[in-house]
Amino acid sequence: MTHHLLIPCCAALLLSAGGCGSGGTDDPGSMNDSTAHRHTNRLIHESSPYLLQHAHNPVDWFPWGQEAFDSARAQNKLVLISVGYSSCHWCHVMERESFENDSIAELMNERFICIKVDREERPDVDQVYMGAVQLMTGRGGWPLNCFALPDGRPVYGGTYFAPAQWRQLLQDLGTTWVQEPERVRSYADRLQQGLAELDLVVLNEDPAPFSRKELDRFVDVWEKQFDNEHGGPDRAPKFPMPNNYLFLLQQAWLTNDPALKAHVKLTLDRMARGGLFDQVGGGFARYSTDVLWKVPHFEKMLYDNAQLVSLYCQAWKAYGDPEHRRVVERTLAFLEREMRSPEGAYYSALDADSEGEEGRFYVWTDEELRTALGTDHELAAKLYAVGGDGLWEHGRNILLRPVDDSTFAQRNGIDPATLRTRIDAINARLLEARERRERPGLDDKALVSWNALTVQAYADAYEAFGTPAYLEQAKRTMALLLGPCRRPDGGLWHSYKNGKATINGYLEDYCFTIEALLALYGVTFDEAHVREAEKLAEYAIAHFHDSTSAMFHFTSDLDPPLVARRKEVNDNVTPASNSSMAKGLFLLGHLLDRPRYLALSEQMLQNVKGQMDSYPGGYSNWALLMQAHVFPFHEIAITGPEAGALRLGFGRHHVPNALFLGTTAGSALPLLEGKLLAGASTIYVCQNKTCRMPVGTVEEALRQLR
Repeated sequence: MTHHLLIPCCAALLLSAGGCGSGGTDDPGSMNDSTAHRHTNRLIHESSPYLLQHAHNPVDWFPWGQEAFDSARAQNKLVLISVGYSSCHWCHVMERESFENDSIAELMNERFICIKVDREERPDVDQVYMGAVQLMTGRGGWPLNCFALPDGRPVYGGTYFAPAQWRQLLQDLGTTWVQEPERVRSYADRLQQGLAELDLVVLNEDPAPFSRKELDRFVDVWEKQFDNEHGGPDRAPKFPMPNNYLFLLQQAWLTNDPALKAHVKLTLDRMARGGLFDQVGGGFARYSTDVLWKVPHFEKMLYDNAQLVSLYCQAWKAYGDPEHRRVVERTLAFLEREMRSPEGAYYSALDADSEGEEGRFYVWTDEELRTALGTDHELAAKLYAVGGDGLWEHGRNILLRPVDDSTFAQRNGIDPATLRTRIDAINARLLEARERRERPGLDDKALVSWNALTVQAYADAYEAFGTPAYLEQAKRTMALLLGPCRRPDGGLWHSYKNGKATINGYLEDYCFTIEALLALYGVTFDEAHVREAEKLAEYAIAHFHDSTSAMFHFTSDLDPPLVARRKEVNDNVTPASNSSMAKGLFLLGHLLDRPRYLALSEQMLQNVKGQMDSYPGGYSNWALLMQAHVFPFHEIAITGPEAGALRLGFGRHHVPNALFLGTTAGSALPLLEGKLLAGASTIYVCQNKTCRMPVGTVEEALRQLR
């Protein structure tokens, strides 16, 4: 990455590689033991695993807070805001190279007030300073290192810097501040103006109806970027981007587009069979570094895996491929085994590095496989392309599946059922052998937003497969979000660890929890979930809504102000909080017959629709909402004593663009009024509050939907 420094005295210094990925962690058992280290700084009192990793740096780190900025003002120093996360590889590289270097640390302490930020705990801070770095350099990533005035306004930043570059930058920027402070302040003023314009969303005061042509054009632009040989985008790295494929999958079925159906399936199949998916233990890594989905960045993030479960549930319904169901089941098994806390919350991330190497926990030499498997080695070597497509570096293999079970069984003369049994046995033995290795570090904080995505994943899996344990886990986690993670004023906290919830919630915590509550309602018909979603929506409107633009700020009006109050509009590895909020309001508006919610949701979509073609992947969740306006949107009401069973009967069928609601004994929801018939279980297929003749079976209802 080229770092474009806009303070000329430093311009020649900054040609370096950007970083975003995973890395090793300190021994958690020693993180709070100040006696075992030469240095201990203020971060020792924090709970964030990422901050604790830096608690013994010789850098005099501050956590984010007023104390740091007061010190900067008192000492007239620039502030360094250094942002990362616990499983970030290049964050750890820079720590080892620079932040653990005594002489570099001395320079940092002498010239700057240094703040360490966990981007997962403080996404609001990350958004502001990442936006500034992107304005300056055209790129972003982590570690993020941004220099700011004592009042917090950014003046320069970049991502990873090699030690010599970093040292020179510290010297030159520190000198510039001392000798030419007005020049630095002038640049900060200009950059502040640019930050203010980043999230400029203009209220569309003359909206036109949404049209099929808009969605067709959106997909046409996107299709030019498809890799129709390997799936996904026609470039590397390749991120799974679940929301992108949820939209494309639904669009393919709504338009009956065979080419789009084929591309989505190709992508999902290649992701599941490649190194991106942990063939032994289940679960997906962060992204693929190549076009083949072979070599991942090996860290595993909760938000990826939760969303991918939801995606593969929908794929299983659409394509009927048993491989997609196994992906769901094995990913949830991974979450249960390695990511769930005793009280039912889910941890944030697993690191990539162990034994000082990225991916060491997951890769195998042929000899290691032979030792673990004995007589099954030959079959496993064929199955996972050992020594062939799976060969990586240093004689180690990334286990991957070149072909599906059926093709492999046919080629090797094995009964498919027998093959499945042997694969399961091989994976069990490899998992047992792998557990004897040094494990990657665990980020053991639980984030409300990511846990809400996980609740939705379990609800979706229950809907698809009817497995009671999935529903029970969804309920258990939601109880935690609405219990210990609920603020006294009815709002949400953001982070939970060791029985304590902290950090005022962000918009993502509200919108993802609203969607998870509505997903739970859709499979249980428990109206308490709708009422809780309504409470959170009203809280979000009260504390996050910007009436001028009709959009939502990312931070609450109860939070101390930052130098910019941003609005998250572009969908990324998770849906943008504004697009998710718009979807939640749309669904709540229909369930509760609230024109105010529906109007607000529609206005938000109108505000962004003119931008969607410019960056299709960044508006996929918005496009999902647009589908509900362009194509028939159905309300499917199920009433009577067998309402629950009938609801599960839809689980095996892909029913896009629909809202399920129901009751067994009466309901206050307007759409269910008058629909409970004595002694009968009935399905009503409705559109715009107008219902067809009631039917008694799922098959009859599906025919009405066609």
